[in-house]
Amino acid sequence: MERSNKKKGLGKGLGALIRDADLLTRTGDQFFYCGIEEITPNPYQPRQNVRDKAFKDLVDSVRERGILQPLLVRSTEGGYQLIAGERRWRAAQLAGLQRVPVIIKESDEPESFELALIENIQRKDLNPIEEGEAYRRLHQEFQLSQEKIAKKIGKDRSTVANMIRLLKLPDKIRNDIVDGVLSMGHARALLALPAADAQLRARNSIVKRSLSVRETEKLIQALLKKKKKVKAAPPLDSQARAIIDQLIRHFGTKVNIARRGKRGKIEIEFYSDEDLQRILDLFWKSS
Repeated sequence: MERSNKKKGLGKGLGALIRDADLLTRTGDQFFYCGIEEITPNPYQPRQNVRDKAFKDLVDSVRERGILQPLLVRSTEGGYQLIAGERRWRAAQLAGLQRVPVIIKESDEPESFELALIENIQRKDLNPIEEGEAYRRLHQEFQLSQEKIAKKIGKDRSTVANMIRLLKLPDKIRNDIVDGVLSMGHARALLALPAADAQLRARNSIVKRSLSVRETEKLIQALLKKKKKVKAAPPLDSQARAIIDQLIRHFGTKVNIARRGKRGKIEIEFYSDEDLQRILDLFWKSS
């Protein structure tokens, strides 16, 4: 293996380390070449679909020009384990490269996962379901709160909570999100329905009728109103219905306005402690 003049970067933040990797091809510093067989994949790789349509183009590029951006690895017994750059590593294998440029970052498993997650998020390589699953694993396997996850990746806590909530949807709907059949807006609207069978029935209507997000929100609101039987409830005027639609879009859950003369109440439903916190975060953010 051939090493360059390598400088330590252990004191830098995770985002800075990823940015360092982007600069290596220009600075010619901090990396060395190792045998491609010395590297093992990252078991905490958040991206599940590595070989998509763009992967073939990457293989062709690597075959023609080699790896222009070093892989980030950590030392293991007898070799190295990938932290970030799995697509480039797999592309290099298919392109027939024997050696690849790497940077060593000594890290533990949680930090290794964080680095892989940050790289994929910064490159926008993760679909919403993969991103939600990555946040869930950080929470469950490494005991990181949603607030800590949000701070580490530079996003709002409500964003993290919303991504994790997607995992509650039925498999068919999650696959639709991965395949681009349904958008995040469609998914948020469907989450307002508390039962999986109702979500699937609504999903079928959305796909069959090619409904927009706005049309989907109206459909979900109609389904929720139909389900809830209100005795002698006065009909809502157009202004109240417009307010309800606006609140549903903002909070991503079932909302109802109950009037008694000039008085009344607004009901906003939640389905877990984390869902409640997500809604409260939106309140504080709007205040």
